Amino acid sequence: MNEFQVKEAFYLNGKPFQILSGAIHYFRIPRAYWEDSLYNLKAMGFNTVETYIPWNIHEPDEGVFDFSEQYDVAAFVRLAQQMGLWVILRPTPFICAEWEFGGLPAWLLNYKDMKVRTNTPLFLDKVDRYYRRLFEEIEPLQITCGGPVLMMQVENEYGSFGNDKDYLRAIVGIMRKYHVTVPLFTSDGAWDAALEAGSLIEDGVLPTGNFGSRSDENLDAMERFLQRHGKTFPLMCMEFWDGWFNRWGEKIIRRDAEDLAQEVKTLLKRASINLYMFQGGTNFGFMNGCSARGERDLPQITSYDYDAVLTEWGAPTEKFYKIQKVIQQLFPDIPTFPPRDRARTAYKPAVQNGRVSLDACKEQLTQVQQSMYPMTMEQAGRGYGYMLYETEVLGFGQEMKLKIPQAADRVQIFLNGTHIATQYQEQIGEEVYAAFPEGYSKLQVLVENLGRVNYGYKLHAPSQSKGIRTGVMVDIHFESQWKNYALTLQDCSKIEFNGMWELDTPAFYRYTFDVAEVQDTFLDCSTLGKGVVFLNGRNIGRYWKIGPVQSLYLPGAWMQAGKNELIVFETEQTCPDELHFSAQPIYCTNAE
Repeated sequence: MNEFQVKEAFYLNGKPFQILSGAIHYFRIPRAYWEDSLYNLKAMGFNTVETYIPWNIHEPDEGVFDFSEQYDVAAFVRLAQQMGLWVILRPTPFICAEWEFGGLPAWLLNYKDMKVRTNTPLFLDKVDRYYRRLFEEIEPLQITCGGPVLMMQVENEYGSFGNDKDYLRAIVGIMRKYHVTVPLFTSDGAWDAALEAGSLIEDGVLPTGNFGSRSDENLDAMERFLQRHGKTFPLMCMEFWDGWFNRWGEKIIRRDAEDLAQEVKTLLKRASINLYMFQGGTNFGFMNGCSARGERDLPQITSYDYDAVLTEWGAPTEKFYKIQKVIQQLFPDIPTFPPRDRARTAYKPAVQNGRVSLDACKEQLTQVQQSMYPMTMEQAGRGYGYMLYETEVLGFGQEMKLKIPQAADRVQIFLNGTHIATQYQEQIGEEVYAAFPEGYSKLQVLVENLGRVNYGYKLHAPSQSKGIRTGVMVDIHFESQWKNYALTLQDCSKIEFNGMWELDTPAFYRYTFDVAEVQDTFLDCSTLGKGVVFLNGRNIGRYWKIGPVQSLYLPGAWMQAGKNELIVFETEQTCPDELHFSAQPIYCTNAE
């Protein structure tokens, strides 16, 4: 049986072993394409694949677990083993990863006393139950059990959040309780304060660093940290950032390929590496994360291309060939070979053949819940997507002010079907005025969760609860008697497209297009406003006219020969009669 040890160096079966790893997230890449991604990692000359494991996809509802199809992490690990790769797993409660709430499930927010990432019985009890089920999947995959998993992570960049070593030890205890026998590690920024706060070096847990430049400088800092603690652990950069993520309304961030290759070369002369990311993939569904800059939240886009070694859709970039050349120079005995790529095409336009306003089909999408005051998204459902609120307001034939004091993240207000206002975080809480006729009028508020923060102090804040948090004020009082529609949009198949449709209201649009030969493509979203797209029932993710990307990647693996269906939920405007495709992504002008 194979053996992996962490001493003054890494040892595999008694021989020194340098980890050459790249990050591939199974949950961000269609399962049918896992093999291509893993093949290309090995083709570049690397020997290991690393992946996070997000809690929120595997326990979407409390006590309900999902390890099927796209989320079958064990199948991903077994495939890597079959292809001759070792595996590093990061099954931590929090992953960051520019992922919704850093991987924490939204239902945690329903507990008033919940303090995430702390040594508190409430949080640790939820982690324990999740780990009990998770490790049923991954325990047999450890190298100590004949599998390819070399080591696992305790917590992720905890030194950028807290310094509670008892909490870290509690996580270790739960992992050992469920039979984790491989070496453990932590990963933090490569500076003293972060390493001291986030590591368990005093307990013999390997500390690793996260950085993407100044390799020698960061490795020197890590060596000093090890020396201060009297340890001779091997050096490893657990996240060597080869690109960066992108936010709505900002320019695409790029990194020079030659600069990256030289930094990788410098690092590999002294340390092991995990490239973050080897392939970024896509934030399918509503799983994009959100940056927090002061009081502002900056949601991230659907594409997680990351300017990585492989593109979002899996094509090799200049970075692939530059790093492969570095491997050939430093490790001439390691075999390298040409990468795979898949064809991409621009199909003929998709033709609209059905449309219906949200107001006409809301009962087909979800069961209404009634409450005295508006429910939050987490109280009403899974906490993702949209929430529609509705009540009757008594008017007196005059203008009245309306105010929503606290809501997240984006609200659209309608009175008797007419759009009154759209407010983002900067405007939410401001008064708007509307003419209320005599008698009762239907007041509706559509709220979108744009993505919870995935890093920093706001993980503790009640600001991560989405929807309307307090209530809606008309005149100077809170309105009562609300209908709540949780629009997680998990199943759009029940929508009947023969209902009422009104111009420029939130609505669903159905399109069909024919495929002769299944290939990847990109949906041109430049003629759309804001919303989400479903391909043959799968939630592909959000689009938004502010860019920087104005297309959505549509995997050929999720299409079929013959007729295919797109459903677009558009909240801003009326959709065109046709939607077009492209063989490459489309960007806003001056986005790059």
